[in-house]
Amino acid sequence: MHGIGVPLVTPFTTAGAVDFEKLTDLVAWLEARNVDFLVPCGSTGEAELLTQEERQAVIETVCAESSVSVLAGTGNPGLEETIAATTAAADAGADGALVVTPYYYKHRQSALATYYSELADESDLPIYLYSVPKFTGVSLEPETVAGLASHDNIAGMKDSSGSLEAFLRTSNRTADADFDLLVGSGSLLSQALEAGATGAILALNNLVPEHTVDIYSCAQTEPAAAREQHRHFVELNAAVTSDYGIPGLKWAMRQRGAPAGTVRQPHQPVGAAAQQRLVSLLDGVPNNRS
Repeated sequence: MHGIGVPLVTPFTTAGAVDFEKLTDLVAWLEARNVDFLVPCGSTGEAELLTQEERQAVIETVCAESSVSVLAGTGNPGLEETIAATTAAADAGADGALVVTPYYYKHRQSALATYYSELADESDLPIYLYSVPKFTGVSLEPETVAGLASHDNIAGMKDSSGSLEAFLRTSNRTADADFDLLVGSGSLLSQALEAGATGAILALNNLVPEHTVDIYSCAQTEPAAAREQHRHFVELNAAVTSDYGIPGLKWAMRQRGAPAGTVRQPHQPVGAAAQQRLVSLLDGVPNNRS
């Protein structure tokens, strides 16, 4: 996968059901802004708050509506359920599977390597590793990634460590492999692109996709200009990730006309103070267009 990928929010109704009509509209809204691929059922999609049946229905809907590639989130704590979810995503028409590190229990790096290797052996879809230690409590170490990168069916990784050092170490160790290294932390967008990232899967891409598409394009030939563009979005990225999370992201998306829906409990809508700050940050987006 290359370019700007969107870890789709999952729209919910006020009653808490998945709003498939809004999900369909969201796919169209994002594709109109020239994103390169879509990623349903990731962390930003509140995947852990969906039933397995809902996850599959979301992936099926996105695959049916999308004209760009779909990288489906299929990771679960256990290998068997991940294999089943990945198989179902392949049947739905996904182009790849994004598989988060197994969570809840703490696993050694050797166990993670075995898990991903066996999954890749079984899968009809290319496997993309997903390291997001702030949620799972475990990181894929660069040496582990380097070993997995040689597997014929392990195609890349989303690195959401938030560490440029970790990204660079992983990049160095996978430089000779046919391996897509995607940045998952919006604060590192321009730096990671300059360091060789093949693309970015960011919560921010739901909100200002036309701008992150521009940053990615600019980074290919004018990295200094890309850094300058990126600078305008650092505070906004922090607001819709670490500060206010998915509730803040969805609220901000609705202000830009995106069909984001609401959140699912135990998430709660953002309050007035957060809304006021988000409005201020959105007003500061250069050439903000809806």
